[in-house]
Amino acid sequence: MAETVILAEGLSKRYGSHPALHRLDLAVAPGEVFGFLGPNGAGKTTAIRLLLDLLRPTAGTVRVLGEDPRAGGARLRQHIGYLPGDLRLEGRQTGRELLTFLGNLRGGVSRRRIDGLAERLDLDLGRSIGGLSKGNKQKVGLVQAFMGDPELLVLDEPSGGLDPLLQQEFRAMAREARVQGRTVFMSSHVLAEVEHVADRVAILRAGELVATEAIEVLRQRAPRRVEIRFAAPVPAAAFEWLTGVREVQVDGDLLRCLVEGGADALVKAAAQFPVVSLISHEPDLEEIFLAYYTAEGGGRRAA
Repeated sequence: MAETVILAEGLSKRYGSHPALHRLDLAVAPGEVFGFLGPNGAGKTTAIRLLLDLLRPTAGTVRVLGEDPRAGGARLRQHIGYLPGDLRLEGRQTGRELLTFLGNLRGGVSRRRIDGLAERLDLDLGRSIGGLSKGNKQKVGLVQAFMGDPELLVLDEPSGGLDPLLQQEFRAMAREARVQGRTVFMSSHVLAEVEHVADRVAILRAGELVATEAIEVLRQRAPRRVEIRFAAPVPAAAFEWLTGVREVQVDGDLLRCLVEGGADALVKAAAQFPVVSLISHEPDLEEIFLAYYTAEGGGRRAA
């Protein structure tokens, strides 16, 4: 097995004078669930299409499973399960007929495997593809991506159109793939979609990579909302200039604030007064995610 399942170096794509992706450097390890994050239009889909040789780069190099995607061709793609973000399924054939056909193109997939995935996703395989809702078409797309037990899963906005229960089931499928030693590369514009399953995330903004972090590092950096109830009213001035403490609001004996990093300064300041209760809410990862990709003045947008 290759040391890196996906390796991009200086990967760029321009459409005329428009930079859709600029010098992307990325390395994804075997058996990793890797989240590829950014707002809609950040360049995630462009990057994925370059990885799969659906687009050709303007500059830079890419290796997937140790090979150049262009040279690997159909042989390489037999080891990849791909769910496009703009999945379009039409026609009179049933879900079973379509999945059987696609499975045969991969060398054959057992009916039992297809039925098992369909049952997990509550998908009726007997219905015509053209008559399915967006959510049910997404289920078909997920089944076709997973059914061949590929070495690498590349999933572009995989839970779009799924209800919350099925989103949880998809996450379970991604975790199982990791346990089996397979690699999952999934894009999203919503951090919550990947935070419970990803090992690491890359954050893309306007076609440029702005950060690659382990999920736990993001959690440590994420701000936490803290509420402290005192036995008597306290002065806001005692907390407004503390290191790592912001958005201080004092309403009589109740203090609300946002804490970044360690809470030592806040705890020591609070200890000057009789404390009745202290509540620290779960870190708001979405806020730190937004901080990474919110640029002053807007910035470029990529395809």
